Amino acid sequence: MKRIAGLNAGMPELKILFLQMLVILAVAKAVGLLFRLIHQPEVLGEMLAGILLGPSLLGRVAPRLMEELFAPASLGPLYALSQVGLVLFMFLVGLEVHPGLLRQSAKSAILASQASLAAPVVCGAILAVALYPRLGAGAPWLPFVLFFGAAMGITAFPVLARILTERKLSNTRVGVIALSCAAVNDVGAWCLLAIITVIARPDAAHWPLALRFAALGAYMLIMVGALRRIFPPDVPLGTDRFAAAAILLLGSVWASEVLGVHALFGAFLAGVVMPRNRLLESSLRQRVELVTLVLLLPLFFVYNGLGTSIRLINGIDLWLICILIIAVAVASKLAITAVCLRAGGLPWRESLAVGALVNARGLVELVILNVGLDLRIISPTLFSMMVIMALTTTLMTPPLVSWIYPDPHA
Repeated sequence: MKRIAGLNAGMPELKILFLQMLVILAVAKAVGLLFRLIHQPEVLGEMLAGILLGPSLLGRVAPRLMEELFAPASLGPLYALSQVGLVLFMFLVGLEVHPGLLRQSAKSAILASQASLAAPVVCGAILAVALYPRLGAGAPWLPFVLFFGAAMGITAFPVLARILTERKLSNTRVGVIALSCAAVNDVGAWCLLAIITVIARPDAAHWPLALRFAALGAYMLIMVGALRRIFPPDVPLGTDRFAAAAILLLGSVWASEVLGVHALFGAFLAGVVMPRNRLLESSLRQRVELVTLVLLLPLFFVYNGLGTSIRLINGIDLWLICILIIAVAVASKLAITAVCLRAGGLPWRESLAVGALVNARGLVELVILNVGLDLRIISPTLFSMMVIMALTTTLMTPPLVSWIYPDPHA
């Protein structure tokens, strides 16, 4: 009887959760379809839908409705499901990163890959030093500066891969170089984020800092070795091996949390070190991608949108800072990447196309920003500015690439 009573007590919470999911998926799909009509990635519409359901729009036009639908006390289950979605998504992102791409690229591509990460990280860190007195919000100085640089250096690998596929550029020189840059950007930025979280969470594992870094290195080596033994590259992915992949993914996520590194790094690493075999990758993607992208990620978009409030940018000076952040993000990523490629002998048209592609930050940027917000490295105001930057740099990518590098198949 106690067990039944406990289940009945949880029913109102389940009812509001299902209503939240119904509204979120319906709005996300509707806005996503509108974006598809204007030749933008559907996921961008879903990202914007999350912001529209938050205080930036719904909280303004119908505050009572937003309060009833997304009451703070009801957000626990929504947060939990969104985190499951993020873990699976970061696993997919890691799965799409091919470290061997650089070995197939020219020296100019290698230089551009390094520059497309180093330049925004350095420029972002310099800008963070200037912004810290105004927007530091009590966060430690070093994690704030390093995190801001890492957030500026990220590239939206999944969005980039889909743009290249849609435009039939995946196997062209532009596509290979862009994917090489994105691979270096994501791996480098998430490794830097791992270091930042260890510094920012000094008491997370109750170990000395040096021991935690040593344990982190050992954990990464174990991941590489274990996966190669469990998943031979020439064996199809059956039910048992899929279960093994799920167990290993969850083990990696748990281990990264124990070490004081964010769980999403563990999910990303699990994807990166999976054996590179088309059959294995496609089987994993088929089993994970549909539920993650259609059902779980929109929940994260709304949870992200609930923490994004345009009203926090409430003065001309703050909007000027927001514009400055966007300008630095574009200049340090698009312009410097293009200049490096042109210096390496690539024509301007292809150089600028690669620069425009790697400038897209998209959903991966939202993920890394939420890590910073969870760790209280960045303030809600700066978080909102960076979300606007992520949307702007991603929205500008498809039309800019179409203008610079017209589709020869159109």
